[in-house]
Amino acid sequence: MSAYQQLLEQLPQQPKKWLITGVAGFIGSNLLETLLKLNQHVVGLDNFATGHQYNLDEVQGLVSAEQWSNFNFIEGDIRQLDDCQRACQGVDYVLHQAALGSVPRSINDPITTNSTNIDGFLNMLVAARDAKVQSFTYAASSSTYGDHPALPKVEDHIGKPLSPYAVTKYVNELYADVFAKTYGFNCIGLRYFNVFGQRQDPNGAYAAVIPKWTAAMIQGEPVFINGDGETSRDFCFIDNTVQANLLAATTTNPDARNQIYNVAVGDRTTLNHLFEAIQAALQENSVNHSKKPVYREFRAGDVRHSQADVTKIKTLLGYEADFVIKDGIAKAMPWYVANVKAAS
Repeated sequence: MSAYQQLLEQLPQQPKKWLITGVAGFIGSNLLETLLKLNQHVVGLDNFATGHQYNLDEVQGLVSAEQWSNFNFIEGDIRQLDDCQRACQGVDYVLHQAALGSVPRSINDPITTNSTNIDGFLNMLVAARDAKVQSFTYAASSSTYGDHPALPKVEDHIGKPLSPYAVTKYVNELYADVFAKTYGFNCIGLRYFNVFGQRQDPNGAYAAVIPKWTAAMIQGEPVFINGDGETSRDFCFIDNTVQANLLAATTTNPDARNQIYNVAVGDRTTLNHLFEAIQAALQENSVNHSKKPVYREFRAGDVRHSQADVTKIKTLLGYEADFVIKDGIAKAMPWYVANVKAAS
């Protein structure tokens, strides 16, 4: 039995109180769904800057009334210290997901990205430290590797950031390390690599590639590829990401604490192959899209290739990437077909 399977069996017998920041977002709402189904008590904090009430409504429909009663939602902003302090009261584990993502957004508005991702992060660290939580697990980013050319990406070797967003996520790691060393505070950072899955918003200027392309194909619209399509990424399905968060938050291995981990599959998929995989998955769900992609200029701030080494997270946390990209797309596609059609 894997470490994660053991944890899934243990948690319902030992209910704890969790805080999820950014709970109305893509990753946050999936964490919420998993924890409530495991009969955990959850506090959620969100200001709806990028999260949505309909994500919370969907989770409510997927859990029992008793499980939903274990959820306490606070509408607040991590840039306000008192909101963070209120949310952390009596909490055992913090899963800090709230942030302004997107490289292009940070290039267009670096000040707001900085205030949310750095000021807000520091507020959460202080509030969680003062509340004496057992662990603080936070969303780091593969963007921290910057211009470092080596593949696969290993946690201890990074380059210079290529965007304001990447700067903010690296500063998060620096602050967490200082808090761990200065206050004996248990922090774990998870460098996400291109997470995708159900409830990832396909709308808006900063939508991630998989939901954006999927929605375009469903609605018969053109798909735009930045560059020649040979740019590659290590796409990680949301269920893998949820697993990493729960393992990190609850680990009792002293060597595993106060670390940074890659959260990925350990593989690379080009944008051209991704396009073909989404097309094929849609066909299996009775949606036919025969248009060829439209190629345009490379996007500023993007790295050419990205792939993670996941040896460290496997060794210290017992993580296993249960879903490769094809499996993840297959699992997520019915959700997109149902929800994008309903919205079109």
